[in-house]
Amino acid sequence: MKILLVLPNWLGDAVMATPAIELLGTTYPDAKFTFVGSFVTIEALKHHPKCEKALVDTTKQSQKGRLKATMEFAKELGSFDLAITFRKQFHSSLLVRLTRSKTTIARASWHAKLLGLTFTPNITTSKHLVMQYCELAFGGKKDFQEEQIPPLKLYIPPKRFAKPTLGINAGATYGSAKRWYPERFAEVAAHFSKRFDILIFGGPNEVEVANDIEKELCQRKVTNYTNIAGKTTIEQLCENIGACSLFITNDSGPMHVAAAYQVPTVAIFGPTRHFETSQWKNRKSIIVREDIECAPCMKRECPLKHHECMKRIDAKRVIDAAELLLN
Repeated sequence: MKILLVLPNWLGDAVMATPAIELLGTTYPDAKFTFVGSFVTIEALKHHPKCEKALVDTTKQSQKGRLKATMEFAKELGSFDLAITFRKQFHSSLLVRLTRSKTTIARASWHAKLLGLTFTPNITTSKHLVMQYCELAFGGKKDFQEEQIPPLKLYIPPKRFAKPTLGINAGATYGSAKRWYPERFAEVAAHFSKRFDILIFGGPNEVEVANDIEKELCQRKVTNYTNIAGKTTIEQLCENIGACSLFITNDSGPMHVAAAYQVPTVAIFGPTRHFETSQWKNRKSIIVREDIECAPCMKRECPLKHHECMKRIDAKRVIDAAELLLN
């Protein structure tokens, strides 16, 4: 059974698609997956034991134009028994259509219907994204209950640290509205520094935020920290997160990576829908959020310029939530 899966673009969304991938692997024991996605998502998911090929989609950057590049990419991929795109985007629908696969699936949209894909289910967004992805993977023909869906799954073995380690992740690729403040992350880290070594995470665009945390820790005379922001591959990011004893994070891709490894996690939510993108089936996880009228606004930057959904969350609330998890 040859299955093409066009993965979501974002790391967190791709990790939230892993239960759907696991269900497909269980339903079709002889499945051989071909993954297509962004560089980040391919690096995270290419280790799946049923993955036969993992290809980065570079059609958007092609000098030939995206339409022609998509046509050539589809020809390179060939045909499949089943082709699914987790993206709700024209060129992704076009790609699965052009592979001339036996069964094609995409979320309901004008382009998916116009292209004549086999199944274009209209899936409600009032449930967790993991559940949405699982329903999509089966063409909308199954109404999954939460207990039927497995946890998140990554096949990158975690590292082993010599001492208990607290991971701090102050970044969030989506935008500044999702980011709590470096000085408050540092206050939390300082509180736990006698019990844990501190590991500061961050992507290439989050180095400045991580450096601000480092400066705050220095001022507080905390020395047992390591700043690895911008210094890891995606595989190393997952290895390190998986080895943490406690993780403090914004709503972000690394939050979902932590959930895949069942790392005790405190997640700080501001403008995003916690019921849709919370840490799926992480048995030790707590969400800290402020229930105000304008949240969740789902904006990259605070449209009202006050950022109260994050400002009202002080370090003590996050520390108390972490202590509750530890106890």
